[in-house]
Amino acid sequence: MPGFEFFGEEERKEVNDVLETGILMRYGFDGARKGHWKAKELEKAITEVFGAAYAQLTSSGTSALTTAMAALGIGAGDEVIMPSFTFVASFEAVLSVGAIPVLVDVDDTLTLDPAAVRAAITPRTKCIMPVHMCGSPADLDALQQLCKAHSLILLEDACQSIGARYKGKFLGTIGDAGTFSFDFVKTITCAEGGVVMTNKKEVYVKSDGYTDHGHDHQGVDRGADLHPFIGYNYRISELHAAVGLAQIRKLDTFLALQKKNCALLREQLAQVPEISFRRVPEGGEDSCTFLSWFLPTAEITAAVVEEMRAQQVMPGSFYWFVNNWHYIRKWDHLKQALALHAISDEQKNALTALNSASFAASDEIMSRCISTSISLLWTEQQVREKGEKIADAVRTVLAAHAQKA
Repeated sequence: MPGFEFFGEEERKEVNDVLETGILMRYGFDGARKGHWKAKELEKAITEVFGAAYAQLTSSGTSALTTAMAALGIGAGDEVIMPSFTFVASFEAVLSVGAIPVLVDVDDTLTLDPAAVRAAITPRTKCIMPVHMCGSPADLDALQQLCKAHSLILLEDACQSIGARYKGKFLGTIGDAGTFSFDFVKTITCAEGGVVMTNKKEVYVKSDGYTDHGHDHQGVDRGADLHPFIGYNYRISELHAAVGLAQIRKLDTFLALQKKNCALLREQLAQVPEISFRRVPEGGEDSCTFLSWFLPTAEITAAVVEEMRAQQVMPGSFYWFVNNWHYIRKWDHLKQALALHAISDEQKNALTALNSASFAASDEIMSRCISTSISLLWTEQQVREKGEKIADAVRTVLAAHAQKA
């Protein structure tokens, strides 16, 4: 990761097709665009590559989640169960439709702990939203069973796991709907963009209208479209779609390189007995955007992070426990309900209650976890050198820790 590492003539060609017509909007101007419909082409490619029946492009992964929730009927007062380890966009989307984010612990998959989800279900729960973090799936069988037992929606946030699978199916195509992000640092990038995928026609039709001010897109003349419901402007542009169209054709190459480099790095780190690795649920296939690894204690992990910084091998590795974008421990703006506009009392009460909520199980896991991003451009020698430097940093800290003991 990410796909921008492989920008080339293919992306330039697709973008120039759009620039030569001057039609940057995905809808209308049929004659002037000279047959170029990049967004439509990319949506078709997404359904063909990933196996979803329908795909609706959006302006971002965040807007894709918001769109999916609206299309699935998730709204004011509904509870959405989500993990304590994710990107801030996940709870932003929940709040944007008036729903209430209910955060629960993750397990050693770095995704939703099914037992924690089960304990959090109430009569107001509408949706379970697994976030397939850092390239690997949640335990979807267990979560689907909970959804079936309680008549709940399963919405997959697969924004960080393009190309990962669960029991042969691509993540994002298994639940009632799923989303990808195509932002600048994702496996496939449009620079900015996202997609809602679904196998339900009704969800697709609603997503199609919702992303374009409620247009039904049934007429020949855009100005004559009807508006069966309120929508918003979450459209992707033809320029962004053009970049994604070139990128999706390279996906197999991206995934092969990620898996090769990830396996090499894991081989290096596995030489240190005290290092363990994230668990991939049975039937899951990691896309290998990251190698996520664990150390024995939080104290040792924090010391390793400092040693890696001192040896200048920390860039590209992430200690999520102290990261203010990805883990609840640092989401003060969420826990204090610091919105620029008034939010409902229900939302405000739920958010402020997070200040006293315990996420001890997540803390125990995340405080010992480091994730190292996998570059597509590494040579085998560079991977081995990086792995050896990280391993050396770990050994240095372990030796110092043993001396203290």
